[in-house]
Amino acid sequence: MDFDLRLVENFRVNKIPTLRFYRWKPYCISLGRNQNENDVAVERAAADGIDVVTRPTGGKAVLHADELTYSVVMDSRGLSVLESYNLISAALAEGIRMLGAEAALAESSADFRKLFKDPASVPCFTTSAIYEVEYRGRKLIGSAQRRFGDVLLQHGSILLGGFHKKIVDYVKGDSSAIDEMKKNLDEHTITLNEILSRNVEAPEVARAITKGFEAALGAAFSSVNEA
Repeated sequence: MDFDLRLVENFRVNKIPTLRFYRWKPYCISLGRNQNENDVAVERAAADGIDVVTRPTGGKAVLHADELTYSVVMDSRGLSVLESYNLISAALAEGIRMLGAEAALAESSADFRKLFKDPASVPCFTTSAIYEVEYRGRKLIGSAQRRFGDVLLQHGSILLGGFHKKIVDYVKGDSSAIDEMKKNLDEHTITLNEILSRNVEAPEVARAITKGFEAALGAAFSSVNEA
């Protein structure tokens, strides 16, 4: 998270947009900057070797495990939040299509003011925001954005396998709320492994997403930083 923030500061100096890919070791639950850490059983997660951090962006809790995380740092001038979100999501979707999955963008958004009060909505992947990347109506990529003056940082989680559903083991709530989370995750999410019926590796996804950005935005990258 600190590295992404340093990319924001670097952009202020060199004005070079960045697309970054990374994974998490150990596995980690990241919380949106407006979320309460008390929503998560931190000690239970730590006992299982899972870190808990707070992201500089908003959104809901994500269990980073069997997934690939991306981040984008770019100039936000002239673009509303929704316009830039749409722009980046279109590039992500183009990359997913290059893998052979017909990705699309969500056409509507849940009422997040109401959802933030609902214990069953603590995990990010239980709901979709407008323009998030989906496959046949099920969420494939969860993203969040924050503006730092004229610089935007957007990052998100691209689901490879199904480990993200285990977040219910670390979210606090009564049994009915946990059951609702499980149901929503089962019904509203899908992974690249499921779509493509094979084990999809992170480097392959990073290459495809990079090509998607090149095709959708006319970008040209000098390198990919994957860790």
